[in-house]
This record gives sequence, structure tokens and C-alpha cells, in this order.
Amino acid sequence: MKKEKLIIIAAPSGTGKTTIVKKLLSLELLNLGFSVSSTTRTNRDNEINGRDYHFLTVDDFKEKILNNEFIESEEVYENIYYGTTKSEIHRLNNEGKNIIFDIDVVGGLNIKRQYPDTSISIFIAPPNLNELKNRLINRKTETSESIDYRLNKASKELTFSNKYDFVIINDNLEEATEEAKGIIYQFITKK
Repeated sequence: MKKEKLIIIAAPSGTGKTTIVKKLLSLELLNLGFSVSSTTRTNRDNEINGRDYHFLTVDDFKEKILNNEFIESEEVYENIYYGTTKSEIHRLNNEGKNIIFDIDVVGGLNIKRQYPDTSISIFIAPPNLNELKNRLINRKTETSESIDYRLNKASKELTFSNKYDFVIINDNLEEATEEAKGIIYQFITKK
């Protein structure tokens, strides 16, 4: 791995991490490149294959696992896999970018474990589970069953927040983004 830094942004689903990551990517000051994760879930209306995710079939994903193409992968929900390919890291390293990950909680810890000296991990937490439930409902992409499942999973994921370098409570999107920007800027400019 070259000198570029890895910025891990992880959170339970619906916490606002993707919105924060998109805002951070727009800041030239940070020289960030987005690591496009692979997943077996279906794309949402506004998502584009290759930009937001690499959308794969379960069989294709499992074949990549067998071929050791991931630096981390996980079955986050039943038959819904997420992973980060080695080729994504190489692509962004070759571009000289600091690499930002919009990733699930366990996947973020896996990357941090592999790159402890060149990575920083930031956990985005909701103000509380009721607010998280409202955000998931307002997304209008979830069934009531999937909302219940995600909330149950989120309560477990929140117990991992202490394993992250920083925890940001996203009760105000602009303030949470500014806090993340400050943490990342200090990290990437540190010699």
C-alpha cells in the first residue's frame, strides 16, 4: 500500500453516512476517492452500477470470495453480501487519492484491522433509535419488516461504536459533516 490514507465511515443503515460521504467527496481539500463496494442487493432508483455500488449476483459475489478478490466481505443480511475488492484499493491508490469507504460496521472494523497505521475509522451514530426509525420510514425504500430488521441490527451495531477511532452523532447533518471533515483533514495532513 502506498502512502495514501484510508478513511472508514461506518454506521447502521439509515444513519446518514452515505450523505456525509458524498458531501466529503465534494471537498477537493481532502483529495478523496470513493471505494465502490460490491453488493448483491438490488439497486435503489437513484443508484448507478459502478458509481454507487458494483451490483453482483450472489453467485458472482461468492465466486469473487473463492478467488480471494476481496479485502473484506460479509453477508450483512440473508443473501445480501457487501464487500470491498482489492482492485478498488489499487485503482484509487494508483490515482493518488485518499480512499474513503462508506461501509457497514463489521466491514469497517475488518479494514481497520488490516491497515491500522494508514487508516482512521469514524462511526456515525443516530441521535437515538426512534430517530433512526423515522429516517428509515422517510426513505420510503423499506418494508415495515425490513425496518424492524434494520432497527434490531442497528441496536447491535451501536455496541461496536467504541471500537472506532471517533464517534459522530448525526443529529444535524451539516455539523456532523463538518466534524468528519475536521477529523479527516487532521489525519491526512499529519506527517
